[in-house]
Amino acid sequence: MAPRERGAEVLASLLLLLALLGSPSAGLEVQHKFLSPTLTNNFALDGLGSRIYLAAVNRLFQLSGPNLTLEVEEQVGPVPDNPLCHAPQLPQASCEHPKVLTNNYNKILQPDPEQGIVVVCGSIYQGFCQLRSMANISAVAVSFPPGGAGGGGDPVTVFPSMLNIAANHPNASTVGLVLRPAGPDTRLLVGATYTGFGSPFFPRNQSLEDHRFENTPEIAIRALNARGDLAKLFTFDLNPSDDNIFKIKQGAKARHKLSFVRAFLHPAPPPRGPGAPYAYLALNSEANAGDKESHSHSLLARICLAEPGRNASAGETKKLTESYIQVGLQCGAGGGDGFTRLVSVFPAAELLFGVFERAAPPGARQHSALCAFRFADIERSIRQARNSCFVEPDAGLVTVLDSVVQGTGPACEKRNIQLQPEQLDCGAAHLQHPLAILQPIKATPVFRYQGLTSVAVSSVNNYTVVFLGTANGRLLKINLNSATKIISRKSVSVAYGESVHPIMQFDPSDSSYLYLMTSYQITRVKVAACDQYATCTECLAAADAYCGWCTMETRCSLQHECVNSTEPNFWTSASEGVQQCPSMTILPSEINIDSDNKAMIIQINGNIPSLSGMEMSCDYGNNIYTVAKVPGNDVNYFIYCNFLPREKYPAFPPNQDHVIVQTAIRVNGKNIVWANFTIFDCKRTGNIYPKTACTSCFSTKWKCYWCTKKYMCVSNYSDCEDSLKMNVSTTDCPRIVPASLEPMPMGASQDIMISLANAAFSKVIEFVGKNMFISFFIQLHTSEKSHIFPVNLQLKDKPDRFIDSPQMMTVEVYNCATGSADCSQCLGREDLGHRCIWSESSSICRLNTESPQIPVVCPAPEIRKIEPLSGPLEGGTLLTIRGRNLGRRFSDVVNAVKIGSVRCAPLWDRYMVSEAIVCRTGEAPSIFSDVVTVNVSREGKSKERYSYVLPEVQSVAPGAGPKAGGTKVTIRGSNLSVGSDLRVLVNSTKQCTDLTRTVTTITCTMPAVELTMAVRVCVQFENKSYPCTGGEGHGFLMVQNVSMVVHSIGKEQTNCKVHTDTMITCPSPAASNLTVGSKPAPVDFYINGRLYTDDRLAPDEYMYPEEAQHTSKFDLEYYANPQFFTAKKEKWIKHHPGEPLTLVIHKEPDNLSLESDEYQVKIGLISCEIQIVSDKVIHCSVNESLSTSERQLPVTIQVGKFNQTIAMLHLGGGETAIIVSIVICSILLLLSVVGLFVFCTKSRRAERYWQKTLLQMEEMESQIREEIRKGFAELQTDMTDLTKELNRSQGIPFLEYKHFVTRTFFPKCSSLYEERYVLPSQQLNSQVGCQVQETHPLLSGEWKVSSPEINNYLVYCHDASASKNPKLMLRRTESVVEKMLTNWMSICMYSFLRETVGEPFFLLLCAIKQQINKGSIDAITGKARYTLNEEWLLRENIEAKPRNLNVSFQGCGMDSLSVRVMDTDTLSQVKEKILEAFCKNVPYSQWPRVEDVDLEWFATSTDSYVLRDLDDTSVVEDGRKKLNTLAHYKIPEGASLAMSLSDKKDTTLTIFFILTQVLPTDELIEHKKSHRQSHRKKVLPEIYLTRLLSTKGTLQKFLDDLFKAILCMREDKPPVAIKYFFDFLEEQAEKRGISDPDTLHIWKTNSLPLRFWVNILKNPQFVFDIDKTDHIDACLSVIAQAFIDACSISDLQLGKDSPTNKLLYAKEIPEYRKIVQRYYKQIHDMPPLSEQEMNAHLAEESRKYRNEFNTNVAMAEIYKYAKRYRTQVMNALDSNPTTKRTQLQHKFEQVIALMEDNIYECCSEA
Repeated sequence: MAPRERGAEVLASLLLLLALLGSPSAGLEVQHKFLSPTLTNNFALDGLGSRIYLAAVNRLFQLSGPNLTLEVEEQVGPVPDNPLCHAPQLPQASCEHPKVLTNNYNKILQPDPEQGIVVVCGSIYQGFCQLRSMANISAVAVSFPPGGAGGGGDPVTVFPSMLNIAANHPNASTVGLVLRPAGPDTRLLVGATYTGFGSPFFPRNQSLEDHRFENTPEIAIRALNARGDLAKLFTFDLNPSDDNIFKIKQGAKARHKLSFVRAFLHPAPPPRGPGAPYAYLALNSEANAGDKESHSHSLLARICLAEPGRNASAGETKKLTESYIQVGLQCGAGGGDGFTRLVSVFPAAELLFGVFERAAPPGARQHSALCAFRFADIERSIRQARNSCFVEPDAGLVTVLDSVVQGTGPACEKRNIQLQPEQLDCGAAHLQHPLAILQPIKATPVFRYQGLTSVAVSSVNNYTVVFLGTANGRLLKINLNSATKIISRKSVSVAYGESVHPIMQFDPSDSSYLYLMTSYQITRVKVAACDQYATCTECLAAADAYCGWCTMETRCSLQHECVNSTEPNFWTSASEGVQQCPSMTILPSEINIDSDNKAMIIQINGNIPSLSGMEMSCDYGNNIYTVAKVPGNDVNYFIYCNFLPREKYPAFPPNQDHVIVQTAIRVNGKNIVWANFTIFDCKRTGNIYPKTACTSCFSTKWKCYWCTKKYMCVSNYSDCEDSLKMNVSTTDCPRIVPASLEPMPMGASQDIMISLANAAFSKVIEFVGKNMFISFFIQLHTSEKSHIFPVNLQLKDKPDRFIDSPQMMTVEVYNCATGSADCSQCLGREDLGHRCIWSESSSICRLNTESPQIPVVCPAPEIRKIEPLSGPLEGGTLLTIRGRNLGRRFSDVVNAVKIGSVRCAPLWDRYMVSEAIVCRTGEAPSIFSDVVTVNVSREGKSKERYSYVLPEVQSVAPGAGPKAGGTKVTIRGSNLSVGSDLRVLVNSTKQCTDLTRTVTTITCTMPAVELTMAVRVCVQFENKSYPCTGGEGHGFLMVQNVSMVVHSIGKEQTNCKVHTDTMITCPSPAASNLTVGSKPAPVDFYINGRLYTDDRLAPDEYMYPEEAQHTSKFDLEYYANPQFFTAKKEKWIKHHPGEPLTLVIHKEPDNLSLESDEYQVKIGLISCEIQIVSDKVIHCSVNESLSTSERQLPVTIQVGKFNQTIAMLHLGGGETAIIVSIVICSILLLLSVVGLFVFCTKSRRAERYWQKTLLQMEEMESQIREEIRKGFAELQTDMTDLTKELNRSQGIPFLEYKHFVTRTFFPKCSSLYEERYVLPSQQLNSQVGCQVQETHPLLSGEWKVSSPEINNYLVYCHDASASKNPKLMLRRTESVVEKMLTNWMSICMYSFLRETVGEPFFLLLCAIKQQINKGSIDAITGKARYTLNEEWLLRENIEAKPRNLNVSFQGCGMDSLSVRVMDTDTLSQVKEKILEAFCKNVPYSQWPRVEDVDLEWFATSTDSYVLRDLDDTSVVEDGRKKLNTLAHYKIPEGASLAMSLSDKKDTTLTIFFILTQVLPTDELIEHKKSHRQSHRKKVLPEIYLTRLLSTKGTLQKFLDDLFKAILCMREDKPPVAIKYFFDFLEEQAEKRGISDPDTLHIWKTNSLPLRFWVNILKNPQFVFDIDKTDHIDACLSVIAQAFIDACSISDLQLGKDSPTNKLLYAKEIPEYRKIVQRYYKQIHDMPPLSEQEMNAHLAEESRKYRNEFNTNVAMAEIYKYAKRYRTQVMNALDSNPTTKRTQLQHKFEQVIALMEDNIYECCSEA
């Protein structure tokens, strides 16, 4: 495998992985998702949740629930628009401002199930709305405006206010809500941000014109009765009043910038009933941009929909401004610490939850919080405010909104009225309105987080569950108790890095699923992943409101997923607590193995449903069950089970005195509750601990007894008869009383006294009392310095029993001769109790047997090494001194060590007797150096000197690095190797790791820091700091190493290369274990060894660890390896050394987009200079000599790590070539002399031979006549059958229009590369959850090629040709004009080609193929007996007999057929003919391949043979195998064959040299002349040319039909494009005074037959899905030449030397010319075609096939063309005064530079 990236390298700027599903442990589970190609705007659900409507930029999607599969897609943009123009639906409006293609952002998406419509409003056309069908969102349900051509009714007056509904700017907010009040009419509540003049959304220009100013209020209630009077649709005139709009005065708009968050109803409307809920609008009053003191504040506005208590039939809606009242919402403390801006709201039953954010600096993450407000407090505040306004005025509590146009009353004033409850709630017409409450409703944040964007709330099982979306694509779930305290929290990643939309909705049909939308997708999330919890404790402890324990199914589940969950104790919720988990207790829980147990009692605890009447048993595991019963009417508190049978007790584990048995209560075949009980064995207790058997027996938790008689632990006291009674205490056990013993010298005998307690052994030892002493002599040996031996007492009559020794008693045995290398070590053992003495004479340590001891003085200390050799003046260095006789004990050296006169204090814990001293150096007054002395009775000095120096830190490099750490820094200075303790501190808190140092350098690895900042780096020697400084850097230039890991490929890191501060390249690993098309592999980068993470998504203090877990944000997609081959696919290439070499290498099409610097071609070891000619062709040049000792050099291509050897270059010798040339010249001279003689002799024979040839010609002419007559009759019969069987709708495999255009425009493109130019029809049905599939940007509008554009180009071409030879105009094909004409003509002629010419053309192709198959066909060369092309004529007389075979094949819609083949056909040719017979009504691209099918011959009812071209029966001639034919297998007429798809398991490739029965070339004929003379009569090869006439005569009728179809006038009217273009040519000839009819005829011929028809005739694969073989191509070339000659006016000068392709149809050409001239004249005589008719025709063609082509790729092709002729274009621009004045040449250079940069960037993207 090879990656798509350039040179198998990926760049650092890889694409973000958009979709990362959360793990099940997140407590949430992503179920389904749908990806949008454009930015999403809104989504909505129908009433049942069966359909989901998604609105994105320029797109509407209708999805089916719950799988989110696409049902309908509709494109609604971009459209020509201008925000200063009225909507085009306003008929009386005009606009002088230019319109540009404008994206359509959806603003309102509101379904109305009652009317079956969806209200869809966009940002285009001043916020225009449509009413679309809920059943099919692509269909407009109600045409609006009504009337006119679209409405079908009488036109009505349309006002801008009916059209300008939503905000007309992408960033301006709009909310909508469908209202169904008590009456029959439906309303639409709309809140839209003002975008008119003075707002930041208004276009910056000099015009004050704003078509939206007087017509679009901020809040309005509009009519939405789609079944009523459409003239009132979207109007405000619900009642004769203008109080249904809320419009801010123009002068106050700057102070009241409203942005809307959501519109909702509360309480939720009942399905049926007279009550009407309130409509709420959540919005923000934004801060003024220029006022620093101005802050955003959140508002909640309420509107009454109907008079409370009024009968539903009245249908009167409350006026908007009468009931409008707003109140502020404050989350958190006031001032700068509060969260002032509302982001999202969700109404619950009693609480209103809102997400608020606090202003943050640009680029920083927003701090946000969740607050909850009680609706009761909101309602109380509203009533209190209205009462304060009219009854008890309070200026500080409420005020009238004077900024609103519809406001009435200057201020609140006291009135002598008594307000009714409905007036307190909704106001009245005679009261001041609208109102604003001045004191906000406050709430304390429930939850704080960074970047919250949305909220949804659900009340479940006494919990309130809050779902929160974040700006980085996560979904949080927090569970709140009744006091709104968080008890649990979970999260899942939905769309990595994409912000969650403010509105989330629960599935109406199943509230356990939540729909949410991110930037480019909509997702269905399961609200709980309960199945991740395995036990009840885990399930309930998770405190997930949705999850509970399903007792009878023993699993954690949602309540509705548990059977009988509504019945008591079947399902336990988390709110009931973990203590309610089902459990059981077994009585007794500890059972003696020796006891006889018949049954056990099980006590049930927690929630378990009634088990009465259920099948129950006790499950002991291993398929062991016993009967369980519930006694009487007991309510499941106790269950009785038969005990486990004794023989089925489980085995005891090794070294364990008990075994634990798990028991479960099994109900209806399923275990529902478990518990353990223990079976113990006291005998095993004593056996496991033999040295403390009695003590262990009494200390075990089992009920065990100690038997003194048997000296063992037993379970029953009755087992110990006649034994002494003992208290149940470990102190009563016989035991050894521990005592310390003096060390014993090795080999010496010593008396050891052991004290025993409780030692009463009757009949064994007689004692007086319970205590005794035992003494014995013992002699022990050891080869070690000392060894510890344990002391145990064993009973003589019971060898396996020991006296207890709870505290093991030991004795030390020492050896003086071992471990004492010097005097100090030997004498120092005295402190250990070892009696050793040093012998100076023998230098050994021995046992001191003398008493008293003789004092010994050791030699002076010997210092062998000191380290380190230097330290700072401040001291504190730990100096290590190693040597001999460095003191007997630590007290000897306490004050004995000095450096010169400076004392060094030894450390007790580091001292090693006689061998090593570690001391801390003291402070020195100045720099000096001296030896180290140790004075222990005698003084010893070191040979090395210790130096006190002053270290100096000079610099640190590099000066900058990433804050993630990992940078290797080098600190330079002097004396840096001093001291024992070195530390490098960053900011005095973090240490630099991996320290290494020399005298002048210190290297270490920098730690990570929290912030990007300059840090202070200090070096500490012995805790003394020496500072150095840091620096700054940018981008990749400040990193030292970068590596990449592709996780799905392997775990090894590949090193990357840093190029600039913004670009690195990394070689990708090989991907042999991946398949093409597999999903992208995740990629991680390591900078300086540290994993790279995105700081923007870094965890904060509010995140849980699972929310901050790392996920790869890059991915890498792999494609198949590139494939190369030489131009002629040869494997051997000859070359003479010394000559220049240029290789032409072809490449198979792929998606890698490689460039020249990514290839490396080598010939041997010599690199080749590469030039990319096209996507398929590479030129490789070698200018140096290829002289080498080797004669064969491999040609190898390397792309990244991929290597392919495509050929071997064979080098010929230069001297040999000269010699060969001389020899050849000599031979030629000799042959010339001989030839002259032979010529004279042969000339006399020639006349006789000519006479013989004439006779043969006459005979052959007779044979040809017979062959033509017979062949034509057979072909006519076959073609008649073919015509009858041909399915006109399916049989002719026409290509789709987009593929026809693509192949015509780009004829060299393969089918894979062709997909770049057309838009895939199923692009949006791609797989969901894929990671991002690799595809070209395929968003393009409709294509249009207008006639004026073609005219302009051709006029230019006329002008260019007029000064030269006008007859040559349009003759060439290289120029842009000719190519454009060809493509334009192809576009316009497609319909005519398909409807008129398609059928006769296809029949001609079928006839050609049928005729070719009538005779023998060479299996190697493809030459045939019947053909139209001389080069493909088989010049042999092969006797071929037809065979009719009965073939069965399960494919292409038919089971069996009779197929006509020839007995000389190879088996591959037979398969081809069978496939052609079966699949004649199927497009060729859907045919099975010949190599994919097997052919089996059923010779008898029992015998069958698989027929192959080569097998063991193949005939071998001259060492070559011949291909098998039907004649070889002797298959008779009417034989039964079966064809089936072959098994691909055998992939072995066998290569043979083959010789066919139909020999391939004339050379082989000559080579095998002697062999064939005995079989065949020698004839002249030219005689077989008459077969061309036979084939021509057979096909003549079909060719005539085709030419007549091309040159016919369908309905007396030619194609529009032809008439228009011929008129244009005649007009141009008239303007230029060209009267020569031949010139005009040539122009028409060059433009139509030459430009179009010849191209189609030669390339039928442009029109049909067929297999155009090389042989058919050769025949079509002859037919195309005949057509060209027919359209030409020059006389054909034909002779005997003329090519046969001209001679073949020479007789028919004059007749064809008459038809062409008549065709031209008929077109000329027709009335002229206007330009408007032509443009209308082109527009219709454009409309038919719009959105099927990729204009981006087309522009890229134009750029390639311009780049190829860059010099010529620049010269032309420089020479033209007009282009020089407009600086077009400079702009062209800028385009080239820009494209080069873009290409470079594209090369840099993953």
